[in-house]
Amino acid sequence: MSVTRRDLLVGGVGLVAGASVAIPFLLPKYHFDRRPKRSRVAILNADQYSPKLGNILQAALQLFPIDVASKTVVLKPNLVDYIPGDAINTHPSLVLAAAECFRRLGAKSVLVAEGPGHQRDTQLVLSQSGYEDCLRSEKVRFVDLNRDELVLTRLKASYTDLKRLWLPRTILEADYVVSMPKIKAHHWSGVTLSMKNMFGVVPGTRYGWPKNILHWAGIQQSILDICATVPVHFVIADGVMAMEGNGPLSGTPRHMGKIVLSNDPVAADATCARLMGFQPNRVAHIHEGSRFLGNSSTLVIEQIGEPLTQPRTPFRVVPDWTFLHQPL
Repeated sequence: MSVTRRDLLVGGVGLVAGASVAIPFLLPKYHFDRRPKRSRVAILNADQYSPKLGNILQAALQLFPIDVASKTVVLKPNLVDYIPGDAINTHPSLVLAAAECFRRLGAKSVLVAEGPGHQRDTQLVLSQSGYEDCLRSEKVRFVDLNRDELVLTRLKASYTDLKRLWLPRTILEADYVVSMPKIKAHHWSGVTLSMKNMFGVVPGTRYGWPKNILHWAGIQQSILDICATVPVHFVIADGVMAMEGNGPLSGTPRHMGKIVLSNDPVAADATCARLMGFQPNRVAHIHEGSRFLGNSSTLVIEQIGEPLTQPRTPFRVVPDWTFLHQPL
């Protein structure tokens, strides 16, 4: 495992931050380097969920070198529970817009897949969140990852002691995985964005609800092991209506009016964190992911679309995470 100049730059920032805050920076336990030389992130303005989302997405996707021709595309939204409101789950209109865009790009098939972590009755979540009718109307197939056929899979990083996980065949055999998180603060991980969203691929029928095996193994560590094993090829983050405070379920809706796209999950999450008024390298899984999964530094992120501006008032967080607001 070689150390590059980029590692030293990111690591130096981490040491400065770590000297003044109690963030658990992790010892490197990765076995490959998947980072592109440069990453691309697009910030889009979207004031509301409307039929215009399809046109907005289609135009933005043309700015990326995406090749999904004759490939199986899996859209992985953040579909947590059936609690009413637009700040809990990735909005179904955005997911449908993405499905139509990838179909137009020539995908062999496009399906939506999720394994809700808080509610055992996935059908209830689908019906009450508006997904069931939307997916049926556009003939988009849904796969419940909590109940999919499982394959015992060796983890490709070792931040936890799990070594192997039973993972859904649908995700493992997908050609192109698109993480579609809801932009939210999180009481245990600071933020829940494209990488944390991949907790949904861990099946509840094997590991229970709310998938406590990942909590026991370490949330930040589990995020890294899962994302090392199940690569995220693209990100479409829903920040039209986001959540601050005690997320991911009990926080307060906050209108952000943004959608964030990226070909790099670390770059996407770092950008979303900045849009929330946070220092991304103070979130352990973003900081550590920037060593091998993607880029967090603005020096190696090509920013397109709308400018990256931090809010006048940062997103509220629970007390344990207020250090995310502090300047480096």
